[in-house]
Amino acid sequence: MCGLAHYFEDEGIATTLIALVREHAETMRAPRALWVPFELGRPFGSPGEPAFQRRVVADALALLTSTEGPVVLADFPEDAPGPKAEDDTGWVCPVSFPPPPGDDTGPVASLLHEIDTLAPWYQLSMDRRGRSLVGVSGKTVKEAARFAASYQDEIPTDENGRALSQPFKDAFTDVMAYYSEAGTAQPGRHSSGDTQRWFWQDTAAGHLFLDLRAELMNSSDKRLQFIATKVMLPKTQGG
Repeated sequence: MCGLAHYFEDEGIATTLIALVREHAETMRAPRALWVPFELGRPFGSPGEPAFQRRVVADALALLTSTEGPVVLADFPEDAPGPKAEDDTGWVCPVSFPPPPGDDTGPVASLLHEIDTLAPWYQLSMDRRGRSLVGVSGKTVKEAARFAASYQDEIPTDENGRALSQPFKDAFTDVMAYYSEAGTAQPGRHSSGDTQRWFWQDTAAGHLFLDLRAELMNSSDKRLQFIATKVMLPKTQGG
């Protein structure tokens, strides 16, 4: 969106945008941008909070009247609303993962078994929503999980020897979407923050990707470094 803003501005059309990754807006130098400290995929904050969302939109539109510049990057001063303080019901049916059968109990085997265990919840999510965000990688979720996990052993490269950074990001995105959709299909009242904490703290997938993230942050490939440092772990989870 930052890049598109420059094209529109060149044609005389004033623009303003909402940035979820501040570093992107800083690097691309969007003419007017409002950075929001929300989860990726939620530029207006939590769903079901229309008054709060209107404030976000109003702050972004207000940048159109700013006399500063040529680059204006403002910070939204509030976090997205979370669960109400009195709502301590948590997850009515928290999912648990017994160890996979047989001797193959490594992290990848645990991840694949976990995906199988979550399949009924994911299917329920599909039935309710009629859609899924899984599929950007062009792989099944288990293929995407295996592919992303393989970066722990050896980072695949293209014919020019460059690390395959975008395919990794797409595979990781599919795994995250699968877990998020399966997690939110479970009964009980839980926020997206609950789902993120569950993924990163309580699942085999979260543990595997935390270890992989630590490795990729030291990768010689700058694109993989950026994905590991700025994309993989939400700021709400310490990223």
